[in-house]
Amino acid sequence: MTPPSSEADARILIDDLLRAAGWAPADKSQVRTEVPVSETFQVREAGSAVGAVRTVDPGALGFADYVLLDQRGRPLAVIEAKKQAINPYTAKQQALPYAKKVGAPFIFLTNGELIYFWDYQNDDARPVSSLYTRRDLERLVHLRSERKPLAEVEIPETYVRTGETRLLRPYQQEAMKALDHAAELGKRRFLIELPTGCGKTDLIALYLKRLIQAGHAERILFLVDREQLAKQAIEAIQDLLPQYSSYWLKPGVARQEKQITVCLLQTMMGRVEELSSGYFDVVVMDECHRSIYGAWQTALAHFDALHIGLTATPAMYIERNTFQFYQCKDSTPDYSYPIQEAFKQGHLVPYKFATGITTLMSEGAEFEGAQYDPAEFERKWTNEASNKLMMQEFDKLAWANYKELAPGQKDGPGKSVVFAITKHHAARLAQYLNELHPEYKGKYAEVITSDIADADDAIRRFKQDKLPMVAVSVGMLDTGFDCREVLHLVMCRRVRSPILYQQMRGRGTRTAPHIGKEKFVIYDFFGNHEYFNDSDTDIFTGSGGGGYRKPQPHTGPTGRELIELGLDDEWLQAVSYIEVGPDGERVDKREYVTEWEKTVQQGADNDPALVKIKAGDALTSEEEDALAHRLNQPQRYFNEDNLRRAYRKPGGNLVDFIREALGLIKTKSRPEIIEENFRAWLVSKNFSPEQAQYLSLLKNRGISRGKVSIDDLFSPPLSLLNAAGLGIEMFGETGLGNLIDEINSTVLVA
Repeated sequence: MTPPSSEADARILIDDLLRAAGWAPADKSQVRTEVPVSETFQVREAGSAVGAVRTVDPGALGFADYVLLDQRGRPLAVIEAKKQAINPYTAKQQALPYAKKVGAPFIFLTNGELIYFWDYQNDDARPVSSLYTRRDLERLVHLRSERKPLAEVEIPETYVRTGETRLLRPYQQEAMKALDHAAELGKRRFLIELPTGCGKTDLIALYLKRLIQAGHAERILFLVDREQLAKQAIEAIQDLLPQYSSYWLKPGVARQEKQITVCLLQTMMGRVEELSSGYFDVVVMDECHRSIYGAWQTALAHFDALHIGLTATPAMYIERNTFQFYQCKDSTPDYSYPIQEAFKQGHLVPYKFATGITTLMSEGAEFEGAQYDPAEFERKWTNEASNKLMMQEFDKLAWANYKELAPGQKDGPGKSVVFAITKHHAARLAQYLNELHPEYKGKYAEVITSDIADADDAIRRFKQDKLPMVAVSVGMLDTGFDCREVLHLVMCRRVRSPILYQQMRGRGTRTAPHIGKEKFVIYDFFGNHEYFNDSDTDIFTGSGGGGYRKPQPHTGPTGRELIELGLDDEWLQAVSYIEVGPDGERVDKREYVTEWEKTVQQGADNDPALVKIKAGDALTSEEEDALAHRLNQPQRYFNEDNLRRAYRKPGGNLVDFIREALGLIKTKSRPEIIEENFRAWLVSKNFSPEQAQYLSLLKNRGISRGKVSIDDLFSPPLSLLNAAGLGIEMFGETGLGNLIDEINSTVLVA
């Protein structure tokens, strides 16, 4: 297909963009085309929300390509259309007089491919992923009229959480001031680094309240990548901000028009096309360092909003793309609070390592580099005797020292989390612990994985009830799990990711004054802390304390994106089977998908929830929960975690997997996926318009050839445009090479 080359061709694409944003191009009460600038409108006078009717003086300005009108017929935005060969940003000065004459506060500049949004009274034009809806633009007009300086909203000294009055800690106040300062300077993206357990969710909920009170925000999206994080976020938001409507948007559930939306990133990936770029005013991304990659970036960068990224990961382990997306200079977050300070000031509880325990893995031992088959690793390093020995040593020491760790802990040995290698391994470890304590009748230790009947209830019981005392898990409790009373962390698996190691360690750092928690113990049977040179006197943070020996580079796929998302890439990509059920039965991925599709197709005419999904109807939240529970049953334990592994799709959600099994999802073409990736990539960067136009040429070459190489710059058609010379002039030789690599790894991944 030949790219559109005329302005008329571009307008065909622009009409499609208008329809996608809910506009009816043929409805003259919504969209006017070829509008003479002398036409009569209700024009807003400066400082007035409601305009007076007057006739604009005709001049030599000609016609506005499109004028978008509000519900009362007043201009909201002018769209300036350009043919695809022209960078639309260059039409700024042509469009500005039109907008001013007709009284439209906003301008869109587009050639049908690149779209720029210009709030010309406040900011420069910036690339966006879609046109805005009428509701988006009307909301922005209202917000502009209500806005006041953030300095006029007082930072509170206390707040009420779960009925308890808490002090806003000094570093939380400092973080708010840092955000205020950056916002007043016109920065639209912010990155906050706070260690696990330092109240990131409380801080951000209170800051969102400030933004709403100052007229900077009305609609807010809070994105997370784990269900546990979603539950914590919605609980905190509804507790701290009861005056603002909020809900958790789930995959098959109808969208609600509420002020605050909590959503899994994996869910938003499947629903992002339902929403315009202007739908949200603020987007918060928790654990943001895991989400600025490839397809994940598409969902995040789609929204033209104030973006606030939260992370517990020290700066040196945050990939440069994250800093670029959040517009941070010199790889420095907008606000950072070191973990050493948190320990020193008593906001986190310190740790110590159990000494004299058996270390199963010998010094420096590796197994197939960083990627390995977990089941093979389990067989190589553990057996019945070693598993029993680990549990005996942990249990004996835990019972001996729990009163020293928390004098107010009533029941021994205190809450404990055991990190296992595989589901099979977790089941064995829990069994051995229960054999050590027959008096608890099998309730002393419990496996918590995605395959148990009700993981949420198991987590609730672990947090609130006396039993189980020990939670044994693989993957599920590594991150996004919060239990203040944890006194013991048991590492029965190897960890080589510095980010994951610090997240696992962070499961024990939360304070618990009600039990007098003074310290917690890490039982590291695989020598992970030695690998990272971590100790209670020289804390491993990657930024001043400790250090670690980097593993030797290895060949083969690295799965970086998936590692950073906290998913086990060695299971997702490199391994041909998945583990299902309480004993970790190994099932071939293809066989699992076949059985899944058969099960869904058989139930599509009689299961009420599947019938609704097949008909394209939305589920209620209760219906979705009940469906997930019905599917996650023996024998195959169909759940999102297992389906993501089987389909090798880290961003999949349950309803999309159902639609796929029913043949309802139209697979996007490779060019369509690349165009989405490219638009998201452009939005996430700070390229000049000329650079964006140049990179669009490289992207188009990549669509036709599969990838881009330096050699392509010296061959037609790019050589006819002097692509090599222009690229070196814009980015430098090294910079151009890096960008080509990034286009291949981020944009052309389909």
